[in-house]
Amino acid sequence: MNAAGAAAPEVIKLEAQEGKQKLFLSTPADLAIYGGARGGGKSYGLLLEPTRHTHVPGFTAAIFRRTSVEARQDGGLWDQSWKLYPHMGAVPISSRLEWAFGSGARVRFPHLEHEKDKLAWHGAQVCLLGFDELTSFSESQFWYMLAVNRSTCGVRPYVRATCNPDADSWVAKLIAWWIDQESGYPIEARAGLLRWILRAGDTLFQADSLAEAEELKLKHGVDPLVQPLSLTFIPAKLEDNPALMSKDPGYRSRLSTQGLVEQMRFLGGNWKIRPSAGMFKREWFKPLQVAPAEVRNRIRFWDLAATAGAGDYTVGQKWSKTREGLYVIEHQVRDRIDSAEVRALVRGTAAADGRATTVGLFIDPGQAGKDQQREYSRLLDGFRFIFLHPTNKISAAGLWAAQAGAGNVALVEGPWNEEFLNEVTGFPLGKNDDCVDAGSGAYRVLAGIRPEGDHGVTP
Repeated sequence: MNAAGAAAPEVIKLEAQEGKQKLFLSTPADLAIYGGARGGGKSYGLLLEPTRHTHVPGFTAAIFRRTSVEARQDGGLWDQSWKLYPHMGAVPISSRLEWAFGSGARVRFPHLEHEKDKLAWHGAQVCLLGFDELTSFSESQFWYMLAVNRSTCGVRPYVRATCNPDADSWVAKLIAWWIDQESGYPIEARAGLLRWILRAGDTLFQADSLAEAEELKLKHGVDPLVQPLSLTFIPAKLEDNPALMSKDPGYRSRLSTQGLVEQMRFLGGNWKIRPSAGMFKREWFKPLQVAPAEVRNRIRFWDLAATAGAGDYTVGQKWSKTREGLYVIEHQVRDRIDSAEVRALVRGTAAADGRATTVGLFIDPGQAGKDQQREYSRLLDGFRFIFLHPTNKISAAGLWAAQAGAGNVALVEGPWNEEFLNEVTGFPLGKNDDCVDAGSGAYRVLAGIRPEGDHGVTP
């Protein structure tokens, strides 16, 4: 109480903890990734980052989560931001998950739930781009959004991201220099050190120095006006967040209740650990630069889902079989969208593939399957199509796994390859199996396998 009898105002200290969090907030890198074990203070660091510039008129920050549910959930960034920004005089605009500061600066918490959501940002200007749980975003979303990382407010545009370890993510490849590739653990001596990146065509290069990056520009014919971007990775563990350990001393014990793989990832920050090997191996799939021109047959097979933003994916794989008997996976589309969007995607992709490509779908037995068959028959009027009943996932996958293991399955190089390979090499222990199921359907059609009782039809 003060002399007037009123309660003393609460004093809030907006500052980083010593160590990794302060390193993250002080790095000069154009792109900085703060990642590792859980509880390392990563999200709080991401919330603190914009506060250095919220006094600047015209400053804008957008800190993304992959889904709208994640953006709004209890304990999420929007929820936690209420403990910081009001003390700086910011006013919330809850309908937009946005804070408006007296200077005119703004900090938003949007999402990129679907791949196509990135297109809504075309033409935008965002000075600070933030990504919470970067591994949940696709690689194409991340690089596309860098095109809107621009500003005229006087603050140099830059990117900050957080993440937990994921051995199969594109992020693991991006930060590989900072990770011991034998043990999977971060190399502490490299924490916060800068590298330089630039893109030549579809290939991303990293260099140890700015001079080396300039040499790569000359070697690969990169536009001389293009400036390499600096990149760094800063690992964090629970021990780097003494504030959390003091407030919640039981958190380590709860993390210790997880399985071995989760403990090594979430407590140790290991970037190489993954569940035991599955049915497919990455090296089985022969890389091809282009799809074959002369083939026996070509099909786009779909494994359908109908829940937007969560659960199973809708996957459409385009396969062909050459006259020599090589199976070629030419292309894949994959998204979490609702049933109306699924139908539009199937029809639109069929039109893009052309009438020489058969469309295949799994149709469940029973009345619901018959209704779905009638619906898609109308939708695909004018195209060749085939409906198959699903069979045992393991048995069906084993058929084309045997062909892949024998060297008879090739993969046309494309940005979707990593999503495909990560899922199939984790099958049947991984989180998703939609890519595997779509492949099983495509293989069955091209191999002429029609199990007894399968009433799939083709006009």
